[in-house]
Amino acid sequence: MPRSDAVANRDRIVEAARAELSESNGAPEELKLHRVAKAAGVGQGTLYRHFPTREHLLAEVYRAELTQLVATVAPLLAEHSPLEALSRWLDRLIEYARVKRGVMAGIAVPAWQDLYAGQHHRLDDALETLLDRGKAAGEIRDRVDAADVILLLGALSRIPEADWDQRAPRIVAVIVDGLRA
Repeated sequence: MPRSDAVANRDRIVEAARAELSESNGAPEELKLHRVAKAAGVGQGTLYRHFPTREHLLAEVYRAELTQLVATVAPLLAEHSPLEALSRWLDRLIEYARVKRGVMAGIAVPAWQDLYAGQHHRLDDALETLLDRGKAAGEIRDRVDAADVILLLGALSRIPEADWDQRAPRIVAVIVDGLRA
């Protein structure tokens, strides 16, 4: 079992890398590992002990981002109507999509396929939970499933980075409007 300080270091490294990736608009080539180490308050040796390559770090950033996104479903449903919870979750998904773009660009195709194959069901399940609650409340169309919404969200991948901040929220708003019962 890892020591608590090692776990804390790892968590700080991942968060610092996520922040750096987000600030660089998802550009993995802009992810400077020495800046990540400094922002996390660790030495470069500690960073490389946890993540021997940039690819390892990017994969962990993706897993952490997905975990955080999935974990928001229950609190959102506890605090908001199902449609509002879905809308807020999709707003959070915009940041996840930006990080995912950076991770995809920074990881070799076979490694990305393995990472995605082992994780994507979590996103599908979270979205299905939100949709099911919305359908039960009569707020979301009956014949829509997670696969439909994910196909629609694929439009986010076509947004040029320069237009991301303006267009991504607008596309998600259009999707939410189309899901209304």
